[in-house]
Amino acid sequence: MTTADTGKSLPELIDARIAELGDWRGELLSRLRDIIKQALPDVTEEWKWRGVPVWYQDGMLCTGETYKKAVKMTFAKGASLEDPSGLFNASLEGNTRRAIDFHEGDAIDEDALKALLRAAARLNASTHKRERTR
Repeated sequence: MTTADTGKSLPELIDARIAELGDWRGELLSRLRDIIKQALPDVTEEWKWRGVPVWYQDGMLCTGETYKKAVKMTFAKGASLEDPSGLFNASLEGNTRRAIDFHEGDAIDEDALKALLRAAARLNASTHKRERTR
């Protein structure tokens, strides 16, 4: 799949965004992307909102937004997810989304993040299944 305006595939656009950042944010976004793909091999990537990578599996899972001082991983249905490791540290006041802000030098609890990603995929699958049976 390519985007009409660039001729690049969606993964190529994300690769270009990572390279364009050229600093710790690009490295971190690349690492988060790898973790997502390890946790959910069937995940699909899209490119939204003028440069935000978005990951889907039976619906939107999360985004990978980059800011000056943070890389934000926003879970579309994060408020409905258990977070036993306490990864969510941003957008906590909303009724739907939850996010994790990563800052330069932050450690990533890969096992906890993979568990959260898998939980998000299970939630999407259960919602998707209910919608198909209606």
